[in-house]
Amino acid sequence: MTEYIPFFKYHGAGNDFIMIDDRHGIWDRKMTGAWIANACHRRFGIGADGLILLQKGTDGADFFMKYYNSDGRTSTFCGNGGRCIVAFAAALQVHMGNCRFLGTDGWHEGEVLEDGMVRISMTDVHQILLTGEDALILNTGSPHYITFRDQISELDVFTEGRSIRNSPSFQKEGINVNFVEHNGPGEISVRTYERGVEDETFACGTGVVASAIASAYASGNNDLSSWTVHAKGGDLRVDFLRSGKQDFTKVHLTGPAVEVFRGEIPGP
Repeated sequence: MTEYIPFFKYHGAGNDFIMIDDRHGIWDRKMTGAWIANACHRRFGIGADGLILLQKGTDGADFFMKYYNSDGRTSTFCGNGGRCIVAFAAALQVHMGNCRFLGTDGWHEGEVLEDGMVRISMTDVHQILLTGEDALILNTGSPHYITFRDQISELDVFTEGRSIRNSPSFQKEGINVNFVEHNGPGEISVRTYERGVEDETFACGTGVVASAIASAYASGNNDLSSWTVHAKGGDLRVDFLRSGKQDFTKVHLTGPAVEVFRGEIPGP
């Protein structure tokens, strides 16, 4: 008899995810990478940039977030996925609007705001590296390559992003590639090629954060601690404290986290 897995589809600024309640630890043991990749496939499955399991928390965490890229491989932290799982956990009444949870990169705090937006804490950043032609590399829970460009709406993000992601320096582990355009003080536009998805996504939470921090670093303006970021799928806000040239703490990401639909899918 075919076993069916209940799922929920969420998106955060167009960055979409399959959400599964796995607090009883049933589904993770049965899922294979091939099954996850098929579930995320936009023609043969539900369609998503990734799959997220909400698992039982340990050490006082309200829950644990286990994240898979759409290629079926486990990955590092996903910022928009983190905001979506906070909204998902609130809908399941795992918490009542405020929570502390664990991801693969450590602890995070989450909050569902009065206007329905979701705010989560992100990893502190203490190192920004310069590479290539004025590109920056930093880790915000996942590794990111930042390059500043003009008129990014006209860029072939898939071709350029894939070339950088698969260059000798990054081919083995992969890296997310962000093309950033300055719009004004504290305001940028971003387009991102994501490893694991191996395509441009409508938004990337860790990429949005990395782009805002890199922009603050490059601007040299220590007073800009709140950034509006225009991603392909919507707007997000990044806030942080800057205590040194490369020290960014109390980093937070705020934006929408919306349930799209729910259903059941045949299990592996």
